[in-house]
Parts: sequence; structure tokens; C-alpha cells
Amino acid sequence: MVATGYEVPPATIVVWSDIACPWAHLAVYRLHRARRALDLEGVVRFDHRVFALELANSRPTPRRTLEAEVPVAGGLEPEAGWEVWQGQPWQWPVTVLPALEAVQAAKEQGLAVSEEIDRALRVAFFGQSRCISMRSVILEVAGECDSVDVDRLQAALDDGRARAAVMGQHAAATAPGAPVDGSPHLFLPDGAGVDSAGVHNPGLELRWEGEEGRGFPVIVADDPTVYTDLVQRAAALAP
Repeated sequence: MVATGYEVPPATIVVWSDIACPWAHLAVYRLHRARRALDLEGVVRFDHRVFALELANSRPTPRRTLEAEVPVAGGLEPEAGWEVWQGQPWQWPVTVLPALEAVQAAKEQGLAVSEEIDRALRVAFFGQSRCISMRSVILEVAGECDSVDVDRLQAALDDGRARAAVMGQHAAATAPGAPVDGSPHLFLPDGAGVDSAGVHNPGLELRWEGEEGRGFPVIVADDPTVYTDLVQRAAALAP
């Protein structure tokens, strides 16, 4: 399905992240915006790989933590697609593994297709309060994407062919000595990312005030212009 190592093809940015991570939602939005502003769509590709926070932390998607993070992250980029959770409590997606699986399954149709559904699923969760744990919701979101062949995606989800990629990528990301620091962590063809804390949560420095789940994150520094540099560096190695 896709490599689980840290090699990065030319003109590609590998994004290790979790769909339910608000900082990854912020980063992915900024990547797309920078690429569009530089007129490099169709030149630079984003290869999404899995850092599953629910597996790393052995817990469901933590609603209390996200309710503290979302207003802070959303204030940095309101247009990315945010809202305070509007669904019923029982509609909260306690797992996003099926959504992560859909992104990997979409790679059979090309990286551009997986990029589109990845972004759409993030918006569906953070900006539309949709339960992306559900197969039906994932397929609804896929149907709203211009490039996704929903029948092909449904077949891939139903036979589970992408689950091994999800688990393999997460295992690679969390193995002892792995250079992935968390969600999001970006890697470029020129080697940026390996042992480089600057490409984990690019341009953003934050800290927690109080206990996680009770306190709130505080933005220490934020420089969204780093995304322009990252996309340009990836484009510099285009064939």
C-alpha cells in the first residue's frame, strides 16, 4: 500500500499525523494553502502516514482535551474549518482508525485522492461535528470529494486491505529510535525532519497551562510562513 519507513520521494512532503489531532488539522490546512499560493498543486504531493494517538496513548479520542485545544488552534486559522462539537455525546468518534484507514486505502487511486479525503475527513470532524468513526459517514465524506471513486474506496474498506498499512505505519512511527516526534511531523526529500524538532509542529511552539484535560494550551510562538519554505524545498527536488 505504502512504505512505512522515512524515505521521501522527490516533490513530496510526508506528513505523519492523526486525523483527530487539531495541530495536524492546522498543519495540513497550512500546507494546502501554501502549495496553492505557490501554484504548485500537481507538482508537490502530500503523503499522509499514520501516527495514531489512540494507539500511542491507549485511550479513545479525548474529548475534554480537544475541547481545550480546538478554540486555541482554531484562533490561529479560523478558515481551516472548526467548531465546538455540536453532535450528541454518543456521536463523538471514540476512534479514528477507520478514517485513517480510508486515507491509506485512497492511495490506490493516487496521492492526490488521498490528500483530498484526508483534508475532507479532518474538516468533517473538526468543522462539521461528524462521527468519522462510522463507515457510513466516511463514505458520505468521500462522496463529497471530487476525485474519490467511492465504490473503489468502499471495496477497500470492506475487505480491510489498508488496515495493515495503518498498523505498520504506526508501528514504524513509534518504534524505539524512530525520528517521528508526534502528530504532526513532516519529512522532506532533502532529509528535513529526521532528528529535526523544527519540523514537528512546524513554526508552532506551545505549552500546557495546568493538567491536560483540565487546563488549556498556550501558544508561545507561531510562524505560519515556514510552510511556504517547506513546500518550496519539496518543489526544488521535483523531477
